[in-house]
Amino acid sequence: MKLSPNYYKDRVCLNVLAGSRENAREVYAAAEKHVVVGVLSKNYPDLASAIEDMTKYANDIENAVSVGLGAGDPNQSEMVSQISKVIQPQHVNQVFTGAPVSRALLGQNETVVNALVSPTGKVGWVKISTGPLSSTFPDAIVPVETAIAMLKDMGASSIKFFNMRGLTYKDEFAYVAKACAENHFYLEPTGGIDLENFEEIMQIALDAGVEKIIPHIYSSIIDSETGNTRPEDVKTLLAMVKKLVG
Repeated sequence: MKLSPNYYKDRVCLNVLAGSRENAREVYAAAEKHVVVGVLSKNYPDLASAIEDMTKYANDIENAVSVGLGAGDPNQSEMVSQISKVIQPQHVNQVFTGAPVSRALLGQNETVVNALVSPTGKVGWVKISTGPLSSTFPDAIVPVETAIAMLKDMGASSIKFFNMRGLTYKDEFAYVAKACAENHFYLEPTGGIDLENFEEIMQIALDAGVEKIIPHIYSSIIDSETGNTRPEDVKTLLAMVKKLVG
């Protein structure tokens, strides 16, 4: 069982949601396997049902599962860690304080564990108080480089920069990308990414020299009637990745 994502040219792996196991298989094929498919813990009533269903997803798509919180909900942090301990997915979404718990319970370093940090409106600084308790207190805002060092201490793989609101925080994102590149850390741009702004967002990260990028493209490519991610849009995203990476 492969524990690390299947990056295109060892550089980029898409992250999209699936509305069903069939949809997961469709988007996995559309991305030519260069994808981790998000399944949200928030959609399950309890741990047992989540583990049972996500195990089926993992079997369907060669373990390319991304265990999700659900709109960055910090209250899902513990459930995500407990699911990940059992199913050993390729990708885990966490809040800042949840990353070390997930890494410890995984018991290995191959699975990508991200940690959610948020824009602050100030270039070079990020909000790290994104956990279930810390998010209810005054914001903890630290230099990007310090946040990366703390995440390395905690066994995380990447910064999940959320909510980007597309290109709203373009200058902040560019700084985060530069810091990730300089400190050999992965980057996951998230929030408001669509087929129109995807190339520009990716170009910023690639130009900065980020070693591995996992962009999250969610609601903008989901069919509102079916709840499924459109495979044709995933194909379009992959074509853009191939053009950008070369």
